[in-house]
This record gives sequence, C-alpha cells and structure tokens, in this order.
Amino acid sequence: MAICEITGKGKMYGHNVSFSQRHTRKVFKPNVSKRTLVINGKKVKCNVSTSALRTLKKKGLIESPAQRAKAEKKANK
Repeated sequence: MAICEITGKGKMYGHNVSFSQRHTRKVFKPNVSKRTLVINGKKVKCNVSTSALRTLKKKGLIESPAQRAKAEKKANK
C-alpha cells in the first residue's frame, strides 16, 4: 500500500453505508503519486500525496512547469 513519504498519510478504515443503513467495511486510500523531486540538488523518486505536492508548491519548494517557464522568460529579457 502506498504511503506518502513526506506527510506519512496512509490508508484509513471506515464503513460504506447503503440506503438500507447496512455498514460494510471500506478502505480509504490516499491519492499518492510517484514523483521525482529535487532535494538538496539530487533527484529523488518519492511517493507523495497530491495534497503534499500542493503544499510544497504553495511554499515555493517545488516549481510548477508554468512557474519555470515564467522564470525563464524573465531571465531572457
């Protein structure tokens, strides 16, 4: 099972509740994707949840392709 290597998010357990209120067990899995991140100048493959990616982008630790293109345009001017 995939676990986010940054936040530690993993699977959670709960119930599916049908219209007749019958409870069956369910596993909620985090939205984890394998990404290559640059950490301390080295490329590292990590399993990262998408919420962690959004937070890293918001804090400015990861550049999105759009931000990278914008920075290159400014550098070329």
